[in-house]
Order: sequence, then structure tokens, then C-alpha cells
Amino acid sequence: MEPLQLAPTGPRKKRTRLTDTPTASTSEDIKFRDLVLFILEKKMGTSRRAFLMELARRKGFRVENELSDSVTHIVAENNSGSDVLEWLQVQKIKASSQLELLDVSWLIECMGAGKPVEMTGKHQLVVKGDYSASPNPSPQKTPPPAVKKISQYACQRRTTLNNNNHIFTDAFEILAENCEFRENEGSYVTFMRAASVLKSLPFTIISMKDTEGIPCLGDKIKCIIEEIIEDGESSEVKAVLNDERYKSFKLFTSVFGVGLKTSEKWFRMGFRTLSKIRTDNTLKFTQMQKAGFLYYEDLVSCVTRAEADAVNVLVKEAVRAFLPDAFVTMTGGFRRGKKVGHDVDFLITSPGSTEEEEQQVLHKVTKLWEKEGLLLYCDLIESTFEKFKLPSRKVDALDHFQKCFLILKLNHQRVDSCKSNQLQGKTWKAIRVDLVMCPYECRAYALLGWTGSRQFERDLRRYATHERKMMLDNHALYDKTKRIFLEADSEEEIFAHLGLEYIEPWERNA
Repeated sequence: MEPLQLAPTGPRKKRTRLTDTPTASTSEDIKFRDLVLFILEKKMGTSRRAFLMELARRKGFRVENELSDSVTHIVAENNSGSDVLEWLQVQKIKASSQLELLDVSWLIECMGAGKPVEMTGKHQLVVKGDYSASPNPSPQKTPPPAVKKISQYACQRRTTLNNNNHIFTDAFEILAENCEFRENEGSYVTFMRAASVLKSLPFTIISMKDTEGIPCLGDKIKCIIEEIIEDGESSEVKAVLNDERYKSFKLFTSVFGVGLKTSEKWFRMGFRTLSKIRTDNTLKFTQMQKAGFLYYEDLVSCVTRAEADAVNVLVKEAVRAFLPDAFVTMTGGFRRGKKVGHDVDFLITSPGSTEEEEQQVLHKVTKLWEKEGLLLYCDLIESTFEKFKLPSRKVDALDHFQKCFLILKLNHQRVDSCKSNQLQGKTWKAIRVDLVMCPYECRAYALLGWTGSRQFERDLRRYATHERKMMLDNHALYDKTKRIFLEADSEEEIFAHLGLEYIEPWERNA
């Protein structure tokens, strides 16, 4: 028997690609008409030049295939101003005194900003000696500022919703989702960490050189990045998107109450569509799944910010009818600044309530909504919280607070009509809502845990364990060295206990 041949895991070698010359920008695509760019191929290569030209055109820049009198800016990589002028002389082209010679870093910053940025000394190419064809001498090019080391932990990176690397992060999230469907935890974590660190970057990855010094990008990850840079897509992602199992699991898990085990069962039984599942009399559904199918169209559509705000008012009205001093905080993606989501999460706590009052409030609220005809589904889980129990060692441990998983009827009249997602002829929309009731002394830890994102929380707990010898979950922070629980009245205090700079909720979109 011949030995098994393993595929190489390192970054792929550059390969020659036969591509058509990119077409020039069409007039309707051009946003910035005062700039006419020419990207120099010298020391850059054909495929990278073609990639940059196409990307710049998509951003609204006018990019010429050939150098002409209309060009106002020449962009080069790994060339000095003198190198560019020498090239122009070889081509027997006389440079205009108005021609700007710029490093590719300027163009990359422009594309990241979505508009032309100011040209500074660090962007302008240095011209040495006396060239008759040279434009006005540029000031000496200053070295770029030292790049701040990027942490492997999401809790030490500020990640806003401004993602400069969607083409890569979308790919890794698809691959991670596929690994989750296959219960491959190791590969899932690898892909999610890569997506997370790329989301935090203030610049767009244009070449493999841009990935140097970035953590969480192993050989496999870099192979995929390189393929996307060269081809515009990943063959592995393409294969996943065409995989019948992946497509089926994604469809099945879109139903409220359907997890991986049920999806696996339905897939093995040969089901591929929800309509076949709905009409099969041999299948038995849980109450949650029945509700998931009944309100499917509403639940798979996004919850808008306007709808979330309307639910926020509804929840506060109901809770404060029984606990007037209650704090009701919208958590999850909406607290992180997202405009849309799949559900709306709330943390409820009260400084003046007794333990018995806390245990009863969710029961009273859901009964009130049932009486008002607003409760479409309710799954209330009682608290198993023990005050002096050590934090869970499991990274994704679900907390022990009392909680409700609900589907509420949101009447469109409660939402600004121009912002709500109304269906024609229907006066309401089914909205997924989660309510969590926590003791007042745990509110900071619960708020931190329920704000997310998922990867941010995983890395926060990992950091606490590996860097600080502490244990963190949604209930408490335990210092294993001092053998004490650390109290906190705010999220800022928790970050301080961990020796971390405070990161605002809208900077936790890891």
C-alpha cells in the first residue's frame, strides 16, 4: 500500500493567472471625477494590479488601464518617486508637474474610507536627484508609525460594526457554521477567531503582506485568504455553499426550536424542504417547534431597531407594573449598536425587591401578556442560581438565572409605520424576545455576559483563565490566587479587576 499523501498546509505559491485586462470605469460608476488614477504594475505584479484596479473602481474611483495625459495620480508599490520617473522616461513619457506620485498605502486608505483621503508626506513618493521630467519635489517620505501589536484576545481589541474585511470574514463565518453543524469544535473555533481578528482591523487586507503580525491566522487560514485575494472567492466556501447537508441544516435550524440533533434526524430521513416536514404526519414536534413553524415567516425576517424599541417600551411597561424600581436593559446585538437582529434580549433586575418578588415577576408579566392576547409562546425556566457557587469552567456555559424564551405579538401601531416591517393586510408581527431576571448584586456580570458578542465573551473568559488565573461567567468573577469573589457594580469595574482597558458595548462586535 502506498503511504497517504497529505495536502500541503502552508500558503500556496503564487500562480500565473490568465485574466482579461480590467475594463475602464464606466461614467455612471465614477464618484470622484477630479481624480484619474493609474496603478503601476512594476514590482506589483499583474494579478495584484488587476485586483486593486477592480476594487478601486467598485469604490467609485476612475482608474485608467493605460497611462494618458488625463491621469492625475500614479500609484506604485515598493517603488520610490525616482523609480517611477525612471520608468516614465523608459516609456518616453514626460511627467506633468501636476502629477502626484503616491504609495499604494494612500489608495488602500482611500478604499477603506470609501472616498479620497488627504495626501500626506508618508503617502508621497521620494524623488532623489535632478530629473528634468520630475514633478515638484515631494517632502522626504517619513516611515509609517509603528503598528500596535494586535492581541489574540477579542476582549483586548475594539471591534465596531465598521468591518473593512467582509469578503474574508463572511467566508470564515460560513466555514465556521459548517463546522458547527458537523460538531467540529476545533475547526469552528479556528475560523471564528480568524473572522473576529479580521473584523477588528482598521484597514482592508489587500495582499498577503498585510497579514504579517496578525494573530489567529494559521497556515490554513492564510491559504484561504490568499485564494480570495487572487480569485475573489474561496473554493472551500463555494463547496460548502453547494453542499446539500449544509444547505439543509441551515434551513432546518432557521426554525425556532430546531437544533442540530433534530436537523440530523430530518436530514437522514431524506427531508430537504420545510414544506415536506410540515406536512409529514409521522413527525412529532415540540411546542417550541410548533410555534417556530406557525410564525416562521415573521421569525426569519429581521427585527428592526424601531421594532426592538417598541418591544423595549412594552417590556418596561409590563415589568414596572409589578416592580416599579426595576432596571430593564436591552442587551445583545442592539446594545452593541446593531440596526437589525433576530430577537430582542432584556436583562431585568431590581435593587429593592425580595428574592420571592424577583421569582414571581416573570410569571406575572407573561400572565399579563397572555390576558392581553400578546403572548404567542412562552418557555419559562426557573432559576438554579446558587450565590456562592464557583463560576462555570465551560466557556459557553448558559447561566443559571430565571429566564423566559418568548414569542410576542407586536402590533404595528406601536411601531413607527415608516420603519416597521409590515406585511400587507396584517396588523402585527411575531417577535422573538428573551427575558432574564438576575439578582441585583449580579447585574454587572449578567449585563456583560448578555451583551456579547459570542466570540468576545469566549475570549473574555479565556483571558481571565489563562492570563489572570481567574474564573468568569455571567454570575461572578473568582480570583483563584486570592480565593475570593470580586464584587463589581459596573462593567467598568469588571474590566478593571481583569486588568483590561474598558471596551464600550459598540466596540464588542467581535
